[in-house]
Amino acid sequence: MSGILDGKRILVTGVLMESSIAFHTAKLAQEQGAEIILTAFPRPTLTERIARKLPRPTKVIELDVTNAEHLARLESVVREELGGLDGVVHSIGFAPQDALGGNFLNTPFESVATAMHVSAYSLKSLTMACLPLMGDGGGSVVGLTFDAQFAWPQYDWMGPAKAALEATSRYLARDLGKQNIRCNLISAGPIGSMAAKSIPGFSELADVWNHRSPLEWNMSDPEPAGRGVVALLSDWFPMTTGEIVHVDGGLHAIGA
Repeated sequence: MSGILDGKRILVTGVLMESSIAFHTAKLAQEQGAEIILTAFPRPTLTERIARKLPRPTKVIELDVTNAEHLARLESVVREELGGLDGVVHSIGFAPQDALGGNFLNTPFESVATAMHVSAYSLKSLTMACLPLMGDGGGSVVGLTFDAQFAWPQYDWMGPAKAALEATSRYLARDLGKQNIRCNLISAGPIGSMAAKSIPGFSELADVWNHRSPLEWNMSDPEPAGRGVVALLSDWFPMTTGEIVHVDGGLHAIGA
């Protein structure tokens, strides 16, 4: 039986742990017929170790999305490995510790700038670095967000960074549509990943899902979000761009 990504070539960022949405995206993409390549920073060896748990071997390349040299060499490395790209997965976010955990009013701009650069501007930088690889057939860019409509406990400056990510995705959709490149986001519920563990008091934030999510949310299961990413990478959403698809058990639709 053929998969929905048969013949697609996909670059996946952010595979750090087996519990990450990016890992499950990579696994599902391979199972659905895609060839993939992974990027990693700051420890490619960690990603290489996790990548051994994927169905098929895949190359891991070092990529710091804030490093212009890394971005400039990405095209040649990927072209040599895959020949081109049909899809890009942006699963990158970082904020310094003083930008999280209840310190919103006291966070210095330097830390805010880092959060914005790594978590939001990088969607534009990564997409532009991959643009020459996507050719006439276009492609699909899919990023991961955490619903920026609300102010969440402990999330602090990652909230505005995700709001910037969501806006960036819409502007990319606007400007790249004429090249048949779609740009969408999956807004996932909380997952017990490495990113989550770096947020002080994360359990307080995640507890909201125990009380308000219409569908029972499993914080230890990243696969539903991974399925959402794979669906948006596929040809099953040919006229969808600038969209945010919620894979959060429905919590975004529920008031108090």
